[in-house]
Amino acid sequence: MKQVSLRFRSLAAASFLLAMGARALMGEPMSPAPLLDGNEIARRINARDEGASSAQTMVIETTDRRGKSRVRETRIFRKYVGEEKRTAIFFEEPRSVKGTAFLTIDYPEAGRDDDLWLYLPAARKVRRISMANRGQYFLGTDFTYEDMKKSTKVALEDYEWKTLGEEVVDGRRCFLLEAVPVSEVSNELGYSRSRQWVDAEIFIFRKIQAWDVQGNELKTIEFKDISQVHGIWTVHRIEAHNHKTGHHSVLAFSNVDYASEVKDDLFTPQALRRGP
Repeated sequence: MKQVSLRFRSLAAASFLLAMGARALMGEPMSPAPLLDGNEIARRINARDEGASSAQTMVIETTDRRGKSRVRETRIFRKYVGEEKRTAIFFEEPRSVKGTAFLTIDYPEAGRDDDLWLYLPAARKVRRISMANRGQYFLGTDFTYEDMKKSTKVALEDYEWKTLGEEVVDGRRCFLLEAVPVSEVSNELGYSRSRQWVDAEIFIFRKIQAWDVQGNELKTIEFKDISQVHGIWTVHRIEAHNHKTGHHSVLAFSNVDYASEVKDDLFTPQALRRGP
């Protein structure tokens, strides 16, 4: 009887799969996968593999409402030491910004302020950036210091997360999240809320819309040209459109390398002065 029961279950499972395949071929809708809780989606965003370290070229292009553009080329290095994330950006072109450098150390401990430093060659000094200023814009772009620090990750402790549903972006099924900053950090971040479209398969952003602290629509950020490098899903282009100023910024990434060694001594305030 046990063998007959198992055979029956196997036949039933096969029949179910055949039926579902037939429905798909006939164009009938499939049952949607269940939605995940907002906090779980945020955790999976941060759990996504970024490699132990990386080096890449980042070209920054900014365009004002009159169509005037400015292009700057940088080298960007990232490294994880345990769960601590270190990022260093060194400006190489044009001559007017050559030598400018930015360093962040993103600590995993809740309640511990991250470290941010900026080196401006004209001032010949490394300036520490207060966490209260992390919502300010990074060197004339439409990305804040916090945006540059977190990149494609999120600060779990800074937001309350809610799943609103799902939508398709660039042909990909995405979870739609709403992220509302906790009251004490809203002014620091510069956002009153945001909506985030997160790829439901690889848990990487496809689009973000943000509103300022007065509740006005502020900007849209789009994540494009996403492909694997060394087996790691990588964003090669990020575009930000500021709806209040008409300003537009693009971060274009190339020469992405997850395999080569990135030395620890790149991630110190002293390294900002001497360069990579």
